[in-house]
Amino acid sequence: MDLALTGGHLIDPHAARNGKFDIGFSGRKVDRVESAINRDDAREIIDVGGKYVVPGLIDLHTHVYHGGTSLGVHPDRLARRAGVTTFVDAGSAGAGNFPGFHDHIIQPSRARILAFLNISFSGIFGFDVNVGECKDLDLCDPDQALARAKEFGDRIIGIKVRVGHNTSGSNGVSPLEMAKQASDRLAKPLMTHIDKPPPSIEAVLQLLGPGDILTHCFRPFPNQPVTGNGMVKQEVLAARERGVVFDTGHGRGSFGFETATRMLENGFEPDVISSDVHSQCIDGPAHDLLHVMSKFMALGMTLETVVEKATIAPALAIDQTDIGHLNVGARADATIFRVEEGRFEYFDVVGERIVSDSRLVCDGLVIDGVFWGIDEESA
Repeated sequence: MDLALTGGHLIDPHAARNGKFDIGFSGRKVDRVESAINRDDAREIIDVGGKYVVPGLIDLHTHVYHGGTSLGVHPDRLARRAGVTTFVDAGSAGAGNFPGFHDHIIQPSRARILAFLNISFSGIFGFDVNVGECKDLDLCDPDQALARAKEFGDRIIGIKVRVGHNTSGSNGVSPLEMAKQASDRLAKPLMTHIDKPPPSIEAVLQLLGPGDILTHCFRPFPNQPVTGNGMVKQEVLAARERGVVFDTGHGRGSFGFETATRMLENGFEPDVISSDVHSQCIDGPAHDLLHVMSKFMALGMTLETVVEKATIAPALAIDQTDIGHLNVGARADATIFRVEEGRFEYFDVVGERIVSDSRLVCDGLVIDGVFWGIDEESA
C-alpha cells in the first residue's frame, strides 16, 4: 500500500462501520479496511489515534468559481478547513462561461470539483450587482445548456436554476420549467434554489420529480417549509414521498434555527447537509461544511447522522458511486477530524443564536490517496 491511516475511529455509514479501523490506500483507491494493518505493508503511515476518520466529505452546494464570479471562493484554501474532498458547485457558471471555470479552477484544483450547470447562459452574476440571472428569459436556453453539459459530462452532474423574487423576478417558475427540460433530456438531477416569493415553495415543488433537489430546504420565513402552526407543509411531505431530495444549502439567507427546529421536531431531517459557502457567508453565518454539520449536532443530530448526510447521501444524490464511502475499490478520499469540546456560539441567517458544547475541526484530508495535512500549503 502507498498510505495507511492507523488508530482512528472510522465512521462509514454506507458500510455500517463505526469503530476502530485502519484504512489502507493503493494509488487512488481504497485497498483495505481492517482492525489492524501491518505497518510493514504500507510505504507511509499516518497515526490518527484519538481522531475520527470518515469518507471524504462532499459539499453538495458551494460556489467555488474563484475569480470568475464575485461570489466564488477558492476551493483549495477552503478544503482543509472545511474537511471537504469534493466540492459541488451549484450553478456559478452557465453554458457561456463554464469552459473558463473548467480550465482555470476545476482542472488545477487539488480538491475535486463537480458542478451543476446554471440554466442561465451567464451563470450567477454575484452579489455586487442586483441582477438575477433568470430575470431575462433570453438567457435561459435549454439547448445551449444541454450541449455544454454533454461536452463536459465528466464534471457536470446536473442542471441548476434559481427562482424567486431576487433571481427570476416576475418570470416565476418559467426558468424552472426550462431547466427541467434540460435536466430531463440530460437524465441528470435538477437542483432548484428558492428565495423570497414569487414563486412559492409549493409552486416550485409541484414541478420537481424523483431525484430532483430542492436546496435551501430549511429557509426562514417567507417560503419556509412549515406552516404557521409549525407543521410540515403537505406539499413538502408529498414531494419527499415521490423522491425529491431536500438539501440544506445554508448560505447567507437560507437557514433558520426556528425552521430547522420545527422540521426536526416533526421528524423531517434534510436528506443532505451542505453549506452554500460563497464570498458573502464564508466568514459567517455558514462558514463551511463542518460548521454547518456542527450546527445540526447542536440541534440534536448525532455525529453518525451528520456524517451520513455529508458523505453517502450527497454521493447518491448526484449518482457518484465511487465516493461517499470507504469500501475497498472506492476513491481514496477521507476526512480526518476531531470533536472539540468547549462553549461555542452558532448563528443562523436571521441572527438567532444557539450555544453548544462541541464543534467539528478538520485535522487532515486524503484526496486520491495523497495525505494533505492541515499545515501544508495548497498546491
